[in-house]
Amino acid sequence: MQLYYHPGNASMAPHLLLQEIGAPFELKFVDRERGEHQSPAYLKLNPHGRIPVLVDGELVLYEAAAICLHLADRFPGARLAPPVGSTERARLYQWVLWLSNTLQAMLMHWFYPERMVDSGDAAAAAQVRAQAEEQIAGMLQRLDEQVAASGGAWLLGTDFTVADAYALMLCRWTRNFDRPAREYPHLGPYLQRLLARPAVQQMFEAEGLQAPLV
Repeated sequence: MQLYYHPGNASMAPHLLLQEIGAPFELKFVDRERGEHQSPAYLKLNPHGRIPVLVDGELVLYEAAAICLHLADRFPGARLAPPVGSTERARLYQWVLWLSNTLQAMLMHWFYPERMVDSGDAAAAAQVRAQAEEQIAGMLQRLDEQVAASGGAWLLGTDFTVADAYALMLCRWTRNFDRPAREYPHLGPYLQRLLARPAVQQMFEAEGLQAPLV
């Protein structure tokens, strides 16, 4: 398998799961600063020009959440997801899709507010960012409540799952907010538990990411 990645980008969650699984894989660096994600070669893999892409034999797969769920199915022995058809599996789908479609989508407005306004309108972009951060605060509060209510160390209870890898990635993206995820009462200890996992440490080391990690 090959994972096309850029450090700290949406490739982080799939990268973490590959480290958890322990199967052989190759990291393929995509240099965003040089526009490699928009190169003809990369666009053949992902016509949307976004990171990540997973190449698994004949399968070429993009969208981080889809890659994460595929890896859970591909390697059932890693126990990254509850059994198919179970109530717990349905809850996993709910939270992975909430993380990717709700929290991640709003984070994109914070990082790229200029995409939502007329070109050059700095005041409007600043307003979009401020509104996004306010919305994200409520979402982090909801995530904090879920950790508290899960009945275990992880987002969905006693077992580490795909949802935890995704939550770590998105919580890290808030590290420079006025109130980052690490400052919420339950998310703070939860993130420390995640940072203690060997696979998480291996992922950060491989990507060359520096403190603050979350």
